[in-house]
Amino acid sequence: MATDNSVLGRVILLATVAAIGGFLFGFDTAVINGAVKALQLQFEINDWLTGLSVSLALLGSAIGALCAGPIADRIGRSRSMFIAAVLFFVSSIGSAFPFTIWDFIVWRMIGGLAVGAASVIAPAYIAEISPAHLRGRLGSLQQLAIVVGIFVALLSNYGIAKSAGGASNEWLFGLEAWRWMFLMEIFPAAIYGLGSLIIPESPRYLAAKQRYQEAKLVLVGVLGDGAEVKLEEIRVSLRSDVPPRVSDVTGRYGLLPIVWIGIALSMLQQLVGINVIFYYSSMLWQSVGFSEEDALWVTVITGFVNIATTLLAIATVDRFGRKPLLLMGSIGMTISLGLMAYLFHHASINEAGAPVLEGSSGTAALIAANLYVFFFGFSWGPVVWVLLGEMFSNRIRATALAIAASMQWVANFVVSTTFPPMVGSLGLGVSYLCYAIAAAVSIGFVLFFVRETKGRELESIE
Repeated sequence: MATDNSVLGRVILLATVAAIGGFLFGFDTAVINGAVKALQLQFEINDWLTGLSVSLALLGSAIGALCAGPIADRIGRSRSMFIAAVLFFVSSIGSAFPFTIWDFIVWRMIGGLAVGAASVIAPAYIAEISPAHLRGRLGSLQQLAIVVGIFVALLSNYGIAKSAGGASNEWLFGLEAWRWMFLMEIFPAAIYGLGSLIIPESPRYLAAKQRYQEAKLVLVGVLGDGAEVKLEEIRVSLRSDVPPRVSDVTGRYGLLPIVWIGIALSMLQQLVGINVIFYYSSMLWQSVGFSEEDALWVTVITGFVNIATTLLAIATVDRFGRKPLLLMGSIGMTISLGLMAYLFHHASINEAGAPVLEGSSGTAALIAANLYVFFFGFSWGPVVWVLLGEMFSNRIRATALAIAASMQWVANFVVSTTFPPMVGSLGLGVSYLCYAIAAAVSIGFVLFFVRETKGRELESIE
């Protein structure tokens, strides 16, 4: 199906607006990185409470993801985006001005609700407005937006901390630097809210509500001459549709096999430990001998690598397919994580009992960490979101995607909560060995359970 330049430009614009939710997703989850040490000092908290202050927001994300599907099916994708934007805005302000660590956690959980909602709504909307031959690349915009959000958060943290001389020091208007790190989020949240009020509703949502004329107008804007044919395909696929329920995705094994596969994909994406890099890397590199400024700068470099590899994924996902990229990423992550585990396990110990990477070991660890991000960035990062947006049939997509995404946040919560105490009791070497084992498991999972969806129309997926 051909798309002229004006139609292509419109599709890209709509997908970009939806993907701002992904940018906020990345920014909100990564901004904590630069503030972890400052929060420890501000509220005098131990390793477990540090982990909870980072990870309890992820439970909010799980709830947000689980609720977003039914809400998006009831009120529409664009209105759901606006609600998420408001939650991002409120969370940013609340997180910057907490009275105790506990109300800080509450504000972060509100932001988590928005993150979870964005993780479901954006890929569903992008999949539903994209031509089949562009859907992989446009679907990858979600992950590109996430990694750009991560990078901007890390760069913002570095700039603010460097200007203030440390995250705990005062910066503008007498406020500590870590508070400004959270306040930076209000600007993209406002843009997301305005954008959600402008973009049209998903044509598949409109067709499901029997608003066929509105659906056709949207399809003309994103497909051009093929709008009439596509609308009829959607109508046929939704003809026997009923309002989505959890019972729609149940089967012999509790849930339909395809839903279990989506859940496993989502959980493996987190169990390989990627967000340990983006939530705790500044603390991690400081713990092995880097200064605060150098540690934050390393996180910026890692964020840039993440963007570069996501661009690689966008360029190749519709050419090579989803499954080959996942396999290459799994193999690369297994090797790089194994190397990190080896280096951290054999690091020398200083007088305080902390590991120290010296000379070539430090350089090798940095290379291995960025190789790990490289392999994740062109594979499991973007491809999982593409698959979640297109692997389910029209009838169950929103509900199944919500369940899979919510379990992703549960896995993220487990990994993020356990990392500080696991490092304290088992050490960095054993911690990274656990993530390497998860990456090895993902190789077999992709080989035996993942089906290729490259180039298939959503209406043909059952």
